[in-house]
Amino acid sequence: MCYFHIITQAYQTKSTQNISSFPNSYPSEVGSGFNVIDSCWRKDSKWASNRQKLADCAKGYGADARGGKNGAIYVVTDPSDHPIHPKKGTLRYGAIQKRPLWIIFKRDMSITLEGGELFISSYKTIDGRGARVEIANGPCLRLDNVSHVIIHGISIHNCLRGRLDLVRRDPDHLVNTSTIGQSDGDGIRVTSSSKIWIDHCYLSKCGDGLLDITQGSAAVTVSNNYFTQHNKVMLLGHSNMYPKDKKMHVTVVFNHFASGLGQRMPRVRYGYAHVANNKYDEWGFYAIGGSSHPTILSEGNHYTARNDPRTKEVTKRISHDRRWKKWSWKSKNDLFFNGAYFVSSGKFWRPDYSRSQAFKVASAKGVPTSLTRDAGPLRCVENLPCRN
Repeated sequence: MCYFHIITQAYQTKSTQNISSFPNSYPSEVGSGFNVIDSCWRKDSKWASNRQKLADCAKGYGADARGGKNGAIYVVTDPSDHPIHPKKGTLRYGAIQKRPLWIIFKRDMSITLEGGELFISSYKTIDGRGARVEIANGPCLRLDNVSHVIIHGISIHNCLRGRLDLVRRDPDHLVNTSTIGQSDGDGIRVTSSSKIWIDHCYLSKCGDGLLDITQGSAAVTVSNNYFTQHNKVMLLGHSNMYPKDKKMHVTVVFNHFASGLGQRMPRVRYGYAHVANNKYDEWGFYAIGGSSHPTILSEGNHYTARNDPRTKEVTKRISHDRRWKKWSWKSKNDLFFNGAYFVSSGKFWRPDYSRSQAFKVASAKGVPTSLTRDAGPLRCVENLPCRN
């Protein structure tokens, strides 16, 4: 039996100051009122007639996600659901099609998925702009062995464990979820998938994790989302016994981790995580954690600890022994408030972004205002720019 011990403050070195000696590979963004992702599209009052421009705007490791770009527009007109025989006009019917689709919503709607998770096929965009769209009170979203998926502007909350073994995966196939892992009540579950972008969503109060990215998933960006009222927020990496997650590269940027969160913002196993320009209001246990030698760069974040003296540390490592000291966990240009501190270890790691993925990390001073102020779904009205 393996006994893990939690690395404690007693033999860690506190770091509450910025490390100015690191290379300034991502100079601060010049303020435009928006962060670098939003500035790509939010100034356009004609967004409704040019929706697919959004697919050109991601940054970080998921920047190459195309979603349903160049595909037809599919309009969700019916909030009902059937896990095996979905009707045309429902979200499930559009999401499981094999061809590229840009999925939008005719009106405000609350969707409760019946029985099983909604499987989203490759080359899909779920675009909630122009409507208030909630997926709640049932199983929620699943991306399994797919690529090029964009999820934008959706509220996901109160997700529950799935009840059914058989769920429609595409027009020709049912999937036995017991063979690939049944729903545990995750908000969004990403397994064995790549080129994924999750942007401007609201996630809270789910049965398990709000967002799990596991089983060899790679090339993912999580941006501009609002997380609140949940314990285990974001898991990157399946288990300590799943080394295939070494290839995982995830960018977590411009998100607001608001009140009522406990831990995993994110928790990383094996892979690489660039955590940049996020706002952390508080955490119940820790903000950033990991095991199995993950690599983490925390850059330009805004950390505010709770008043509880036991929860001032941003980081938490789970390790058999003190090999954690060789793990590459670094803080660069972060800001810390109310006694928060980050424990660094190992060598500095610089994200190996391509030209299309690279972005300028802004000063942490702008995180509470222009960088994360509009996290979560936006209010979008035709012929006007989208706003919070």
